[in-house]
Parts: sequence; C-alpha cells; structure tokens
Amino acid sequence: MMGSRLTAFELVHENRQATLIADSAAAALRNAGRVKAVIVGADRVTANGDTANKIGTYSLAVSAKHHGIPFSVAAPLISIDLSLFSGQQIVIEERSPKELLHTRGGLGEQVAASGISVWNPAFDVTPASLISGIITEKGVITKNGADTFDIAEFVRKTSGNS
Repeated sequence: MMGSRLTAFELVHENRQATLIADSAAAALRNAGRVKAVIVGADRVTANGDTANKIGTYSLAVSAKHHGIPFSVAAPLISIDLSLFSGQQIVIEERSPKELLHTRGGLGEQVAASGISVWNPAFDVTPASLISGIITEKGVITKNGADTFDIAEFVRKTSGNS
C-alpha cells in the first residue's frame, strides 16, 4: 500500500520509469529474470547491519538471495542505532487486527471470519547476511573480508571523529 501511494507518486513526479506490481508478484518477476537489483529503505539499522523496515522486506531479501540478485538498503545515517547490536533487539510494532479483518484498512465492513486470530506486524527484520550494502548520504557501507558490516567504523569515519 505504501509503495502504491508514496513511492509511485514520487517516481512519476520525477519522471522515472517504474512499474507498480503486487507485493506477491515480486518473486515471480525475479524468477523471470526481470530484476537486476533490489533497493529498499529502512526505519532502523543495527550495529551489525540487520535492518528493520516495512513488513515484507525480509521476504524480498530472501527471494533476492535465492535468485542471486544484490539486495541493498538505502537509509540515512540517522537511521543507524549503534545501541542495538542486532535486529533481535528491535521491538516490532503490531498493527490493529481490524486492518486485516475489515475493508478500507479497518474502516469498512468485516470480510474475515469472526473469531479468527490475527498477527499484523508493521515491520520485519532483515538479517545483515542477506544485505549486499547499505547506502547512506555519506557513502555505501560494504562488507569487510569476514562478510560482515562494520557499521560503527563507517559512522566514525564519516562523522569526522577519526
């Protein structure tokens, strides 16, 4: 929903070539060989490079890895939280069950069976192992020889506190 409202608007406004697809079509598009790279945003990046973003980001990363497609995260340095070592420390917000049980984002008529349980997380965590690089306004954070990110070192170097 967010992509069809905000991202699509921005791409059209900037005259960028783009195609809107359903979230569930992403893996099929990759399987057809029509995707060269995936870039997503992030609400939070931890010290080890795990990232939290809108729900569904993790499945995009898994699909990209399976198809050998680079998966990068674009996030401003302000999104980096060095106080959190990994994504396991991120508390994931859960949205109202009404969003899934009713039409119009929870405002319309009920469409799901009464009594059904609902799990409706707002975010998921993508492990650093699935991420190729983290794009920031100060440059790209790449993995070191051990196939891990040194986020703290990048932040230290780019903040002028060398």
